[in-house]
Amino acid sequence: MHDRNRRFALRRLVIACALSLVAPCVMAQVNGVAQKPYLGWSSFSQQTIEPDFLTQANMIRQSDALKSSGLQDHGYTYINLDSGWQGSFDANGRPTPNLSIFPDIKAMIDHIHANGQKAGIYWIPGVEEPAVQANSPILGTPYHIQDILAVPHRAGNAFGGPGTSPYHYKIDFSRPGAQEYMDSVVALFASWGVDFIKLDGVTPGSYSDDLSIDNRDDVAAWSRAIQRSGRPIWLTVSWQVGKDYLDTWRTYSNARRIDDDVECEGRCATLTNWPRIEKRFRDLPNWQDAAGGSQGWNDLDSLDIGDGDLDGLSLDEKRSAFTLWSMANAPIYLGGDLTKLDDTGRQLATNDDVIAVNQSGKPAKQLQAGDLQVWVSDLGNGRYYVALFNMNATRTVAQWQWRRMGINGALRVRDLWTHKELGPSFGSHVTLLPGHATQLLLVEAMPGQVAADPSASFEAEAATLAGTAAVYACPACSGGNKVGGLGLGAGNTVTFGQVYAPRDGSYFLRIDSLTQGLRSYLYQVNDGPQQTFNSGGGSFLLPSSGTVPICLRKGYNRISFGNTVSYPPDLDRIVVSGRGDAPRPDVTTYEAESAVLGGTVTAGFSNYFSGLAKAGNIGGGVANSVTFTNVTVPATGSYQLEIDYATKGARSLQMSINGATAMEFSLDGSSFDDPVAKLVTVTLKKGVNTIRFGNASGFAPDLDRIVVAPPVVPALLGLASSPCR
Repeated sequence: MHDRNRRFALRRLVIACALSLVAPCVMAQVNGVAQKPYLGWSSFSQQTIEPDFLTQANMIRQSDALKSSGLQDHGYTYINLDSGWQGSFDANGRPTPNLSIFPDIKAMIDHIHANGQKAGIYWIPGVEEPAVQANSPILGTPYHIQDILAVPHRAGNAFGGPGTSPYHYKIDFSRPGAQEYMDSVVALFASWGVDFIKLDGVTPGSYSDDLSIDNRDDVAAWSRAIQRSGRPIWLTVSWQVGKDYLDTWRTYSNARRIDDDVECEGRCATLTNWPRIEKRFRDLPNWQDAAGGSQGWNDLDSLDIGDGDLDGLSLDEKRSAFTLWSMANAPIYLGGDLTKLDDTGRQLATNDDVIAVNQSGKPAKQLQAGDLQVWVSDLGNGRYYVALFNMNATRTVAQWQWRRMGINGALRVRDLWTHKELGPSFGSHVTLLPGHATQLLLVEAMPGQVAADPSASFEAEAATLAGTAAVYACPACSGGNKVGGLGLGAGNTVTFGQVYAPRDGSYFLRIDSLTQGLRSYLYQVNDGPQQTFNSGGGSFLLPSSGTVPICLRKGYNRISFGNTVSYPPDLDRIVVSGRGDAPRPDVTTYEAESAVLGGTVTAGFSNYFSGLAKAGNIGGGVANSVTFTNVTVPATGSYQLEIDYATKGARSLQMSINGATAMEFSLDGSSFDDPVAKLVTVTLKKGVNTIRFGNASGFAPDLDRIVVAPPVVPALLGLASSPCR
C-alpha cells in the first residue's frame, strides 16, 4: 500500500474508533505496519560490547551497510536505535537527543528513509526525574507534568527505583493531561519520521509483577497516541512480558518480547551463546497459540548471526536460531555491526526460502520436546513447514513419524537450507543431525488422514502427592486445578501410579505445566533412571504443553515428577498416547546435581542449566568429585560423551571411567552462568558404568550434566529407534 493510501486508511480507522460507543477498538494489527513480522537490524547487541557504538554517524553507516550488503533486497528494512540516544527534555517534558552523539536526529532518519528503510527508536513508560523536577507544561493543555503523576509517587516501569522518588515516575492515566502528554511525545517522534517504537521495562513482566507499577494503561495510551499521530508506527512492548496479560499486549501492540535479553551483556565473551538461544525453545511453547496477523507477534529478541566467532554460535547453532525465529514468525532484527557482516551471516540471512517461512503468517507449534524437538507449521491445503532440532551437542539420527502430523506420508519433501528436493517419504522421515543442528523442510502431504493415536489423560491433583506438593486452583487448567510446591527436596513429588500401557514399548508423554521463566522437572518412569524435562513459559495460570517419548512396560506404570535440588514448574496433567512404536532419540542424560557428590562439591540452582541446577566446588582435592554411578549402555563399544561444564578462564577436568586411569581435559570458558559442551569419544562396557569427574590438585569447572549417545553409524542403521530397556 502506498504511504498516502495507508495514511487515508489510518485516518478512517481513527474516525471509526472515535465514533465507536460499544467497545474499544483493537489497534494492534490495524495501523498498516504489522500484517507480517518485520525484518531489520537493532543497535543493542553491538552496544553490549561497544559502549560508545550508539552515535548518529554509526547509525548512518549501519543504514548504508544494510542497503549495500544486499540484505535490504531480501526485505530487511528497519534500523532501530536502542537505549542511549536521549540526552535531555524539551520545554514540554519530552525526551530529546543527546546532541553530542545525535546532533540532528531528523536528518539521520531522513537519511534512513532515503535509503528506502524505516527508523526505530527506544523509550520507556513513565516520566524521568529531570522532567518531573522541571514540572514542564504539557503541550496544548493547562496541565503540568506533576499533575499527571500517580500519587503517592512510585516507579513508572521495571527500571524505576523503590519509594516515592523512583527516578522513573508512574503516570496516572485517569488524570487530565496524561493522555495528552503521551500524544505529545509520540507526535514529536512522528515529526522526526519515526516508524517503530520499542517500549521497554513494561510490567507486569520484565522480572516485575508489582501491580503498583502495571504498565498496561501506559501501553494503551501509547497505542492511542500512535493512532492520533496519523503516522503508521510499529509498537513493540518489552521485555519478557507476562502472558497473563495477553489481551492488553495483543490489543495495543504489534509485538511483545516474550523473553529476556539474548545478549550476554558482559557475562560471557561473545554477543550471545547457545544456552541463551536454547532458552527461547523453552519459553516459546507457552506463547505459540498467541501469534498471528490478528494477535501480534512473539518477539524473541536480536538474532546475532553475522559477526563470525563474536556471535558465540557455531554455524549449526546460527542456522538453528534462524530456523526457530522463522518458524515462530518472530520479528527478525539482526545484531552486531553490519559494516563487518561476514559471508556466512549474509548467506544465512538472505535465504529466501527460510525468510518465506518467517513471513508465512503461520506460526509453528512444537509437536515434540526434549532431545529431538519438532516444530510444525500447517500452511493449509496439505502443505507444512517442519523443523527438526537436535538439542544436544552429540550427533543424532532423527526420526519423525508423519502420522504425528495426521498425514500418511509426504509426496514431496524439500530441504529449505540446502534447497534440495528429497523426494517422497513414507511412514517416517530420517535424517542425520550434528550437534545443535536443524533441518527445515517444506512438506506436501499424501492424500488422506490418519486416525489419532489412542491416549489417556491423568490429572495431577488426582495423583499421589508427597511432601510440600499441594493442590491449587487453576481455572484455565484441565479439571480446574494444578499441583504446586514441587521440588527443592527429594520428597516433594507428584506420582501417577496407574499409567496403563497395552504392551511394552515407547509411547508419548505430554506434560501440561505452568511456569514463568525457566524451570525443570526430573521425572522417573517406574524404577528407571531420572530423566529431565526442561521447560519455560510466561504464566503460572495458563498451562503449556511439551511432549517427549518414554518407555512403558505392559500393564500399569508409575511416573513421578519433582526436582531434588531446584525448581520444577507447577503441574496440570499428563497425557500418555501412542502405539508403543514411538522413535526415541538414543541418548541418555545424567544430571550432575543428581550424581554422587563428594567432599566440598555442592549442588544448587543455576538458571541456564539443564535441570535448573549444577554441581560446583569440584576439584582441589581427590575427594571433591562428581560420580555418575549408573551410566547404562546396551553393548560394549565406543560412545559419544557430551560434558556440559561452566568456567571463567582455563580449568582442568579429570575423568575416570570404571576406575581406569584418568583422562585430563583442559577446558576454557568465559562464564559460570552458561554451560559449554565438550564432546569426546569413550569406551563403555555393556550394562552399568561409573564415570567420575574431578581434579586432584587444581580447581575443576562446574558441571551441568553428561549426555551419552551411541556412535552415529549403528544408530543410522537402526533408524534412530532406541529400544526400551
